[in-house]
Amino acid sequence: MSVDAEKAFVGTVALEGDERLDDTALTKWMQDNVDGFEGPIDVRKFSGGQSNPTYKVHAKSGNYVLRRKPMGKLLPSAHAVDREFKVISGLHPTGYPVAKPFGLCEDDSVIGSMFYVMDMVEGRTIWNGAMPDSNPDERRGVYLEMVDVLAQLHESDVDAMGLSEFGKPGNYFGRQIGRWTKQYKLSETEHMEPMEKLIEWLPATMPEQTRTSVVHGDYRIDNAIFEKDGTKCLAVLDWELSTLGDPLADFTYVAMAWVTPNEGRSGVADLDRKALGIPELEEVVERYCAATGRDSVPDMNWYFAYNFFRLAGIIQGIKKRVIDGTAASAHAKNMSARVDPLAATAWEFAKKAGAE
Repeated sequence: MSVDAEKAFVGTVALEGDERLDDTALTKWMQDNVDGFEGPIDVRKFSGGQSNPTYKVHAKSGNYVLRRKPMGKLLPSAHAVDREFKVISGLHPTGYPVAKPFGLCEDDSVIGSMFYVMDMVEGRTIWNGAMPDSNPDERRGVYLEMVDVLAQLHESDVDAMGLSEFGKPGNYFGRQIGRWTKQYKLSETEHMEPMEKLIEWLPATMPEQTRTSVVHGDYRIDNAIFEKDGTKCLAVLDWELSTLGDPLADFTYVAMAWVTPNEGRSGVADLDRKALGIPELEEVVERYCAATGRDSVPDMNWYFAYNFFRLAGIIQGIKKRVIDGTAASAHAKNMSARVDPLAATAWEFAKKAGAE
């Protein structure tokens, strides 16, 4: 099903019900914690995103972005806005493209849940990997920039950024498979045979982890802000799933675009990439390897199976929250129908990697 993501996710909407914030309490907190802040404020919610509700705070001193945990009962370790704040606070001083962080509030009494405030970076978000309003040179530039910025993240000095305790250094895939298996089971709504097979097969066949870096966890073209009239990445967004781990998890997640149909989103598998100027996966692999000092990347079928499994687990969590009535987005309901096909695709890649 094609989704016009541009229409669905762009812009802001007025706050309703539980989404409403206490403007007086928030203004006071920002006066105390945000350098240069000056009220009054006007708050609206961004249309996009299913996980952590995200707000645009317009103030006399400028525009800010507020990310909060959702209301209601949450899965353990999910919606970790404090981790998002920690990683962008480590990256920002190095010149890596992230929004400037201003402050984290762990006091639920201010707006009802933990939140942080960062600068609002003005630019464009590319929701559709085909970039229909662009040209071949610009498309190529954006895709290569996406690879370069990911490589820059993976080459960043974890200790110098104060992130050496941001995650455990080894067994990344083992921990992730365990985590997403647990999350899936906690939000399970029906028996799904491919998921059961993957839960057994993935941990038994894990590739060796040879490097550790900060990993973003959800790095793709629509989780970045680019120049309005150029190819430079101004800010990488949505660090909720970031941790220390195997950088190949991020790289193979980006590579999934080349095995995923477009459908108005980030996939490029069924596009005429040559005509559009979108580089082929082989060139992307070569560029990433050159930037990170690798000879090559391993066979990606296992990693694709893992990434599609993880996506199925994440979206199963959204599906459960739709059923429970706590999902943060009107688009969540449409997304929840994707669990079955994602699980089936994951198992197809597992078979290509040797599963029986």
